[in-house]
Amino acid sequence: MFISPAVPAALAGLLMAVLVGCSTTADDGAADSVGTSDNRAAVSVTPTPEDPAPPKASLIIGAAPATTSAASDPEPRASDQRTETATLAIPAIGLQSLRVVPYEGTTDDWPGTLIQNRGLGASPYGKDGGVGPGEVGNYLVTAHRLSAGGPLRDLPALDEGDTVRVTVGGEVYVYEITETRQTSFRSERSLAEQRAAVPGHPGEQPTKAMITISTCATPEDNAAGNYWRDDRGNPEHRIDKIGVLRS
Repeated sequence: MFISPAVPAALAGLLMAVLVGCSTTADDGAADSVGTSDNRAAVSVTPTPEDPAPPKASLIIGAAPATTSAASDPEPRASDQRTETATLAIPAIGLQSLRVVPYEGTTDDWPGTLIQNRGLGASPYGKDGGVGPGEVGNYLVTAHRLSAGGPLRDLPALDEGDTVRVTVGGEVYVYEITETRQTSFRSERSLAEQRAAVPGHPGEQPTKAMITISTCATPEDNAAGNYWRDDRGNPEHRIDKIGVLRS
């Protein structure tokens, strides 16, 4: 049987064509495994503006601030803290931890006076009293200056800009002293100003959390020859330090 010499050449050509075809198919397969050039950009570590969706990490980071803000907001708990015993600290006069006991009533009434007689601070609340720590309105705190250990003996020395720290329910409220007032227990108008939601302004709608720290002006009254006392032994005048919540 005769075999033409041209056959091997044809077979060689066919083999080359097959090899070229396999090489092209392999390249196409490699391209499919990583995607097109556009797809490679889409899975890049640094996303391009035309990416259909950012990486999950970006979504989680973007959601974090809202969660943190909600968790740090003390306002929903403020009303509950109205009836909780708090701790008062005034660094400028060396007062470190005065327990402040809440009660339903008004400043220096019988329940409040009895609390103060135990060497504690008293904080009235209710329709005729104040609010709780950190709550919008007037947080009222009274304590003795001369008797029962005199926790507020140095209160008159407190200046504007000094800070007051109230700790209650795991929260710390920092007030800054902004003014000094005097209350007369022989004047209904003066008492109304002391106990007002906005100190000094009865009937005004409060927009800030404020504090009034009050103690007797017995030395000043005595020096002026004023020896008036009420049925609980309180002198006529009170020295009030007013502050505004800062943090």
